[in-house]
Amino acid sequence: MRRLDGILLLPDGFVRGAVEFDDVITRVETAEPVEVDVVGGEVQGSAAASLPLIVPGFIDTHVHGGAGGDTMDGPDGVVRLATFHRSHGTTTILPTTMTNPFDRVLAALRGVATVLDEVGRDRDLLERLPAVHGAHLEGPFISPDRLGAQPPNAVHPSPELVAEALATGVVRVVTLAPEVEGAVEAAGAFAAAGTRVSIGHTVAGHADVAAVAAAVRSHGGTLGFTHLYNAMPGLGSREPGVVGAAFADASAFAEVILDLHHVHAVSFMAAVAAKPGRLHLITDAIRAAGSGDGASELGGQPVVVAGGAARLHDGTLAGSVLTLDRALRNAVSAGMRLRDALALTTAVPADYLGLADRGRIAVGTRADLVVLDSSLAVTDVWVGGRPGE
Repeated sequence: MRRLDGILLLPDGFVRGAVEFDDVITRVETAEPVEVDVVGGEVQGSAAASLPLIVPGFIDTHVHGGAGGDTMDGPDGVVRLATFHRSHGTTTILPTTMTNPFDRVLAALRGVATVLDEVGRDRDLLERLPAVHGAHLEGPFISPDRLGAQPPNAVHPSPELVAEALATGVVRVVTLAPEVEGAVEAAGAFAAAGTRVSIGHTVAGHADVAAVAAAVRSHGGTLGFTHLYNAMPGLGSREPGVVGAAFADASAFAEVILDLHHVHAVSFMAAVAAKPGRLHLITDAIRAAGSGDGASELGGQPVVVAGGAARLHDGTLAGSVLTLDRALRNAVSAGMRLRDALALTTAVPADYLGLADRGRIAVGTRADLVVLDSSLAVTDVWVGGRPGE
């Protein structure tokens, strides 16, 4: 049995207390509530500045790479990127594919499946990694007219290709452009299999989005939007676009890349207001995350990282070099209360994925815990009760 004492983030707010756990949380001790504010990047409040903050582990539903590893590299790449992001507080991760020839995409999905199998047999690997919940299939079922930084290998989601992807057993989220041929049928098939269908890399109108949303919900599925604002039509007065469709759909979830390059802080706060309880932060990180400025690659394309942004040579943003702890600090600097910002990395993505066993500190949930210091830097990470290295 292990025990952590400090300021706990519970569903109702911050309290002074302690949490006891093995692989799951077995006891939560609480004393008085604590007001926690962040001023100038530092935690302020009664006792809060001198005690560690103990919060639920972060959940990243969209991450390509980190520390030189990439999902498209296969199992070794998945292990490398996952290990890196664990050190920044991510305790559940969905390694994410790139649009490539379909055989390469399938190989990447099978690589995620291999890691899941190996974790069950390799104690050392289990100790190093966050929980790899499955994969996010971002491409190739997207619009060739809104690739962003994705390579030009988009294909229609035929029933055969959808079945091959689902047969890998690991697709938990799929990014889909609603206007491409076969999208409505594919959305229904993915939703029926329990996969979250996320609208993205699209030139669709709101009517196309509505058709896919109806197909998803007719199969009991959950709808999302991939990196809101980016690679999709914006909100206009006479054409709602995909952003307008996302804002108007109260039950749909949406991702945001809050590196302050992809999305302005004010646009972020507009999304916070429009989608309470449904907005969550992602990294969309590439292999260059954690490596500093310089040359890298994404999906076989050369990328240059400078000033915290990754771009193709034509200036197109190419994923990010973000980590979720940095995204959390950016959310607070944009104007969110700390407890609300933390929900965007914990409870909301857990709800999106349908994972009732994580995202909150409560008896019986997984002991996925992150300890933050007064500057909101990660000092300790526990995954299923196992400490980091």
